[in-house]
Amino acid sequence: MKKVIIGIMVLLSLFLLGCNEVDVVPDEPLVVEFGEDLPQFESCDALNNAFEEARDEGGFWDEIMVEEASLDMAMPTAAKSATRDYSETNVQVEGVDEADIIKTDGEYIYVIVGNEFYIAKAYPADDAEILSKLEFDDFYPNEIFIYEDNVMLFGRSNYEVDYDLEDRREPSPYYFSATTVKLYDISDREDPDLIRTFDFEGNYLSSRMIGDNVYFVLNSYPRYYDTVVLEDAIVPRFRDSMNDEEFVATTKCGNVKYFDEHYASSFLTLVGMSISDVDADVNKELIVGSGQNVYASLENFYVAESYYNYGFWLDSEEEKTFIHKFELDDGDVDYDGSGYVPGRILNQFSMDEHDEHFRIATTVGHVSRDGESYSMNNVYVLDEDMDVVGELEDLAPGERIYSVRFMGEKGYVVTFKKVDPLFVIDLSEHDNPTVLGKLKIPGYSDYLHPFDENHIIGIGKDTVEAEEGDFAWYQGIKMAIFDVSDVENPIEMHKVIIGDRGTDSDALHNHKAFLFDRERELLVMPITLALIEDKEDAADNERGEYVFQGAYVFDINLEDGFELRGTVSHYDDDDVYLKSGYYFYGDSNIQRSLYIEDILYTMSNTRLQLNDLDSLERLSELNYDDFEMEEEEGEFNWGVVYG
Repeated sequence: MKKVIIGIMVLLSLFLLGCNEVDVVPDEPLVVEFGEDLPQFESCDALNNAFEEARDEGGFWDEIMVEEASLDMAMPTAAKSATRDYSETNVQVEGVDEADIIKTDGEYIYVIVGNEFYIAKAYPADDAEILSKLEFDDFYPNEIFIYEDNVMLFGRSNYEVDYDLEDRREPSPYYFSATTVKLYDISDREDPDLIRTFDFEGNYLSSRMIGDNVYFVLNSYPRYYDTVVLEDAIVPRFRDSMNDEEFVATTKCGNVKYFDEHYASSFLTLVGMSISDVDADVNKELIVGSGQNVYASLENFYVAESYYNYGFWLDSEEEKTFIHKFELDDGDVDYDGSGYVPGRILNQFSMDEHDEHFRIATTVGHVSRDGESYSMNNVYVLDEDMDVVGELEDLAPGERIYSVRFMGEKGYVVTFKKVDPLFVIDLSEHDNPTVLGKLKIPGYSDYLHPFDENHIIGIGKDTVEAEEGDFAWYQGIKMAIFDVSDVENPIEMHKVIIGDRGTDSDALHNHKAFLFDRERELLVMPITLALIEDKEDAADNERGEYVFQGAYVFDINLEDGFELRGTVSHYDDDDVYLKSGYYFYGDSNIQRSLYIEDILYTMSNTRLQLNDLDSLERLSELNYDDFEMEEEEGEFNWGVVYG
């Protein structure tokens, strides 16, 4: 429904613009050969003209794809400090950290709740308490990184800048949203010290941390109406608390680079900075382009942008995903080439790097319920020069990709329309990817997670084929363990169905909500449970009534499959579910879980809760509202600024 609404809105926009058709892919999309640096605009006039010409011609209409070791995968996430074991954020690539709303170092927990940031003493459980709180007025934090005694907060701030335009009697206000990065010294956990703040005009896309270097990507759009007044006004603004009290251009017009100047519609900003060195320079690369998904290995950073028409007449020539490769070097981000493949990608797990080659899985076309689906799915392999050297096309015609996982020399792709085909793909020969085997079963997997080299965990939804129409009704949550040791004959070893139609989990849409540890035989994820009381007379599309929200804790192994150890909830009264309506969400919904030694910690917007990891007995809880600061943390209060 969401995509239909988006499509209608965009088609209406095209009508209002008087456009009947949009060219979404240039005939010669890339002007740079591998090994060359990106070209730069010669002047502000050249930059402005590129945007004006692209706007007049319609430009690109792009959509964000909502639905980023010996093996290039992250195995069970457990870290060891000098004294204890603890879980870390579930990430795609081992050694490449991903920002999240909660982090731990094995002794303390750092968590974002609304516009507040808390540091809690977490271990041992008897000493657990909230130590400090930062509450923000004009800053809305959303993700964090931690590194030793430093914390980096990503968030959003809103600003107003007054431009004194020559042709107006009054100053012209310009409102914009900035991605704000705050760096804190937390050597004193009870009194975090703000040591540096950055503001980047634009919308935060995603970030990665390798060692003590953080890399992130922003998207922003030009301001057309004031370019004739201020020479570099079209360039997104930037501010560093160490150097600037006012916003300045991120870079000079002559330093702005481009992938293709003839299709200028937005800016892409790549940033590399140190989280540990407060005095280090910030490396910024401003490029005319955009990004919707990112993937990072230990050496390279890839930005993917998918272009396609919103209409229902798509073909493979109108859908393409461009992949831009950047080399990472101790905080520096250097352009290293671009390539493109047909189709659009699902998310960051659609991309992977292995043996100096880049792999990507895409879907072309659309899937409909009336049997008139025009879609196919593909896997491509690109070499280090970003040239396609291998391709596997036309997988599961009429379906679309629901999940992907690359694991070393193999890839696993789940497509779906009425049944769940799990494809096992051989990627050992870069120029010849082939299907080794496939398994068709009811349901689908939204997320695939490696159990070991020969087994995969899939989580998604169970389904029932509709009596009328070419589709299936989703039901409760389905978890399965797939045995892929016989690559030509993958099998579903174990499965468990949780709840009925309406049951959901954040882990289906956000891998960071998924906690798995193979050595501990532990799997934890949040569940919003819906049950149908009278299943015999229930229609396949009937939704259940909500009866529970919390964390499901499973014992998991290859011999017994999934065994429910128990559940943990932050709701102490079941009456909260009675008036839940079509969807259920409350402030006490568990969003994340982690462990430190023998303690399970669960996080909601009301509290951190400590339970014994074996018995799941509640030990204590840390309620955010119960904590009061003796003295509020001072903040840079820039508020409204003027340029």
